[in-house]
Amino acid sequence: MRSRAIVVHPGEGHPGPATPGMERRTLHEAPGTWAGCVRTDAGVSSGWHHHGGNDSYIYVLKGMLTIEFGPGGRESIAAHSGDFIFNPAQLVHRETTGSEGQAEAFVVRVGEGPQLVNLEGPEPG
Repeated sequence: MRSRAIVVHPGEGHPGPATPGMERRTLHEAPGTWAGCVRTDAGVSSGWHHHGGNDSYIYVLKGMLTIEFGPGGRESIAAHSGDFIFNPAQLVHRETTGSEGQAEAFVVRVGEGPQLVNLEGPEPG
């Protein structure tokens, strides 16, 4: 088998796993990896979810994201355009965008198991 580079042009790829409030676009998949873009409208909170045994590496391209996590969802971090976020495997979380505009991010996941597990909420606090 011969290796070769590929390019994915705007509008290519396919819809990624769905979480309420988020639009994911899969750009590349291979065993143990997923790469794609995520877009969330202004002032929207996604549904609670985790990514199985996959670590998530997130580069914020546009806007602002707050990641809520931990018991009762009481912990949070905020990231803006140009910031990098690491979400470890199994982290129950949701993303909320700022009211000033939609957020976009490039995401790479590495690990095993399902790419997405939607939940009703975080573990009780």
